[in-house]
Amino acid sequence: MAVITKELALAIVKKLKAQIVTGRKAHDIALVHHEGKLIATFGIRRGSRKDQGHGHIPSAIFVRTSQAKLLGECPMSRDEWLQVLRSKLKI
Repeated sequence: MAVITKELALAIVKKLKAQIVTGRKAHDIALVHHEGKLIATFGIRRGSRKDQGHGHIPSAIFVRTSQAKLLGECPMSRDEWLQVLRSKLKI
C-alpha cells in the first residue's frame, strides 16, 4: 500500500496550490481553494521524521491513496484532481 510521507504531503500542497497556515500543536494546515471557495483542508505534521505517515490526506482531498500519491509524484495534475472532485460532486 502506498504511504503518504511528509515529503509527498508537501509535494501535494505545492501541486494543489494550497495555502499553509500554522496550526496549533504539531501541525500546519493546508487550505485548498478553487474559484474563491475552500474545497479541502488537511494537516501536515511539523515533526522532523519525513517517513512518518500522513494517511489522512487522501480522504481529506477526496481521492484514493494511489491518486494522492500520483498527485505528489506529478503524474496527476491539479486540473485532473479537480475533475475527480467534480465527478464526485464535491465542487
